Amino acid sequence: MKMIFCNKKYMWRFQLVLIVMVLVTSSCNSKIKKAKHYLNLAEKAYAEGQYERAKSNIDSIKMAHPKAFTEIRAGFDLLQQVRKAENKRNIAYIDSMIDASISKFRELKENFDFVRDVNYQEFGNYIPKLTPTGKTLEQTTLRSGVSEKGILFLESVISGVNLNHHKIKVSIPDGSYAESLTVTADGLNYTFKTLNKTYEIVRFFGNDENGMAEFIFTFQDVPISLAFIGKRIYTTSLSKTEKRAVGQSFELSRTLNELEDLKYEKGKTEALLRYLERGKEPAN
Repeated sequence: MKMIFCNKKYMWRFQLVLIVMVLVTSSCNSKIKKAKHYLNLAEKAYAEGQYERAKSNIDSIKMAHPKAFTEIRAGFDLLQQVRKAENKRNIAYIDSMIDASISKFRELKENFDFVRDVNYQEFGNYIPKLTPTGKTLEQTTLRSGVSEKGILFLESVISGVNLNHHKIKVSIPDGSYAESLTVTADGLNYTFKTLNKTYEIVRFFGNDENGMAEFIFTFQDVPISLAFIGKRIYTTSLSKTEKRAVGQSFELSRTLNELEDLKYEKGKTEALLRYLERGKEPAN
């Protein structure tokens, strides 16, 4: 009687273990099926060019079953293909943007003269044809230009007024304004005299310009006052021609900078693509 009871006890334990094993196996099979499902979805998304969706499904493979090693390895290989395809697509897109920027640059530069003194300058400047440099010393004005590298500059010119100015400010009737940074005497400040007149020229280059050109470009259809700030303040108004010339310089600078940024991004993307492709090469 005792033997029968023991046999029944062991039989019950055996059945319990068997049930647990069946449940675990069933659960594992279910998780593997789920991992395979995500892998199939990722492959489909990759084939359709839906790279973000493909990466999302690849991430889900390991989450579905961390021990689905075959599917995880297949997902990793697929991820490399997705990344390469993404980079190739990005390069093609950047190339199209570069072509558009070059086309725009060629159109804009028709409004400029390219000026460079080969004896002193490594890079030249684009000067708007609206404000030829030979005439601007005869009047108090604001002229502009763009370096060959895309850096915009403004030059304030005062004729016949002794201010020792080091800063300029532009404003519109509603009180909005933009103001340059201070350019000190050891910067691009020039003061000289003839028999009859005193001339002052201050160049606000790069950050010193402090957004003034964009302000003039934005509000060129409304009256803009120009203040020269030195030992006192002298104020005049910008003409339509002056505003238009500065606006042209701003557009050219922006286009050249966009072009440089695109070339930089293309270089980074190409470097990443080379890295991914090297990763698939067999070891020597």
